[in-house]
This record gives sequence, structure tokens and C-alpha cells, in this order.
Amino acid sequence: MNSNTALISKAGVNVSSSKRLPWVGLLALAMAGFICILTEGLPAGLLPQIAQDLGVTEALAGQLVTLYAVGSLLAAIPLTTATRGWRRRPLLLLCIIGFLVFNTITALSSAYVLTLVARFFAGVSAGVLWGMTAGYARRMVPDSLKGRAMAIAMVGTPLALALGVPLGTFFGAYTGWRLIFGAVSLLAVVLIGWVIWKVPDYAGEPAGDQLPLHKVFLIPGVRPILFVVLAWVLAHNILYTYIAPFLAETAFAQRVDLVLLIFGITSVVGIWVIGMLIDRFLRMLVLISITGFALASVALGIGMDQPAIIILGVTAWGLTFGGAATLLQTAIAQAGGKSADIAQSMLVTVWNVAIGGGGIIGGFLLELLGAGFLPGSLILLLLPSLLAAWLAKKHGFPSYKNP
Repeated sequence: MNSNTALISKAGVNVSSSKRLPWVGLLALAMAGFICILTEGLPAGLLPQIAQDLGVTEALAGQLVTLYAVGSLLAAIPLTTATRGWRRRPLLLLCIIGFLVFNTITALSSAYVLTLVARFFAGVSAGVLWGMTAGYARRMVPDSLKGRAMAIAMVGTPLALALGVPLGTFFGAYTGWRLIFGAVSLLAVVLIGWVIWKVPDYAGEPAGDQLPLHKVFLIPGVRPILFVVLAWVLAHNILYTYIAPFLAETAFAQRVDLVLLIFGITSVVGIWVIGMLIDRFLRMLVLISITGFALASVALGIGMDQPAIIILGVTAWGLTFGGAATLLQTAIAQAGGKSADIAQSMLVTVWNVAIGGGGIIGGFLLELLGAGFLPGSLILLLLPSLLAAWLAKKHGFPSYKNP
């Protein structure tokens, strides 16, 4: 019995099926991500109803999104660090229970402040969940399937964006926003049983292997990956946050929903393609994805009066960004080694900074230069991102092919 087989056997995994993906367990992780993104995004689509029901302005109701993001941002690194010695399944269940409790409070609360508090702690649950999901998925499979396992575990994110939030917004207009949040709580109940049934448990990180936070940051490859995360995700969010003002100057001024649907569907296709190839061509996929997004942004900038170019640009954008989370989380998990969960928490923090920064920088560019300038401005971020990925050949985005 070789060392890899011994490790798998000790972890309680059936060795004879080690080359098969544990779909049911991985899809449970995907469902956790789906609930996380659904919880985050629903208030944006239901803002008028929430504001009216809570007796506040839409601007104040929008802070339900802000508090969720703040909770994720503040919790990711410190709580992932504090819980890295915990067994994995109890921690995963605690995060899901957090969504159950705080979404239920959101659904029932008539007090604005209490709702804000619930949203903050739902974000805390999300910050811990995102810090552990990638490492969890990778531990469920042998080395040759780690990238594909992560792609499956991450598929809940684009599905939530492409289907979950739009459907929740649509039904919320007819049934009321509180019922939609209640439905998300029911999904959490189902997921709790699913995790107990099919997701294996693993030990936390041994105390002797727990590197201090600053030493994890200094691990070769971690810093260039975090820079790529910041630049790439910032570029995406500048355009995504202000897609409606941009489309207002095109033939799709009244069809923002159609454009976002195209983006969502192509994102799902993108993550599927990444999942098929990531275990052999991680570096190539990163470079192709960033380059493709850069070309798409140029096309969107110069083809504003051509509907076909807009559709092609959005399609390329979705295809190249859909698998970004899987690519970047795989890269940082490999670079982080035994400290992968802490490295992941750093990625989650930088990712949330990029989301917030996209809103701020994009708003500044929108006011200063106009919506038509937004796609072209992304080149200033994507080219440094591409260069950083290219230079990180030894550590960060190495060239390799698994058998």
C-alpha cells in the first residue's frame, strides 16, 4: 500500500473508488455555496419590497447587502485561523446552521436594526464557509481529481447568480420577500441532513502544522496569486456592478436581464470547461481566461453600437470569468499546502475587497468619464494581472500535467 493510498484509507475513503468523484458529497458543498450566494444577492433584487416593509429608504435597505459583505470580510481570516484545528464537518454544519438561523431572523424581523445584525452574522457564516470549502473538496479526492472536485464544489456560485437570484427576485415580487428568505432557510435544513448523510468528516490542521498568519502570507506563490485575485476580480466587478448604465448606451438598454442571463449561462459553461481541464492545464487556463476577458472588454468598449459584438463580448466574459474562482482557489490551495485554509481565507478577504472596490472605483469612473469608458478601463487591471500570472511560473501558477 503506497503512502497516498494509506492516507486515503486513514481518512475513511473507500480506496477502490478513489478514482471516482464523490458527486453527492461535492454537490452538498456546491449547495452550501448556492445558499451563500443566494443569501448575499437576494436583497439587491428585492430592495423596493424590503424597504417598504421595513419602513426605510431603498438606500438604507441596500445596507443589508453591505453588512453581509462586511461580515464576510471581517470574519474570513480571523475565524478561519481560530477554527483551523476544528474537525471539518462540525464546522461546515455550524456555518450552514448560521444561514438557517440568520435567514430565518431576516424573514421574521420587522426591526431594521435587528435585520442588519442578522445580515452581518450571515456574512460571518459565509466568510468561514468560503475559507474552508476549497480545502474540503480537495480532501475528498485523490491528487489527480482535486481541480475537478473543486469545480464541482464551486458550481453553486454561478448557478445562484444565473438562476437562484433571478428566480428568487421573480417569485419574491408575487409571494413577498419574507417567504423567499424562509425558503432559503428550508434549503439550509435540507442541506444539514445532506451533509450529515454524505459528506465525510476530516480532522482539522494539527497544532504543530499551524503557521502564523504572516508566514502563510510569505509562502512562495501566495502573494502573486492574491495580486491576480485583486486585479482580476476588481476588473470584473467594475463592469458587473455598473452593467446597467453601460447597457443603457447600447441597444440592450431595456434588456439588462437578458444580458445577465447570457453572462450567467456562459459562466456555468465556463466552470464546466475549467473543471474538465484544470487538473492538467491550470497555468494555461489562467492565462487564457485573463487574456480572453481583456479581449472581451476591448470588444465591449469599441462595439457599443453593434448588438452582435455586445453579445459576443458578454459571452466571452462569462466563459472566461465563470471558472475564475475555481482556478484561483486551486492555485492558492496548492501554494498554501498544509496552510491551504488560511491561504483560502486570505483569498476570500481580497475577493471581498475587490467587490467593494469595484463599486467605488467603477462609480468614480462612471461619474468622471461615463459608462462607455468602463470596459476599456479594465485593461489597466487585466494587463498587470496577466503579467503577474505569467511571471509566477515557478510558484503560484506552475506548469504541470497530472497523469
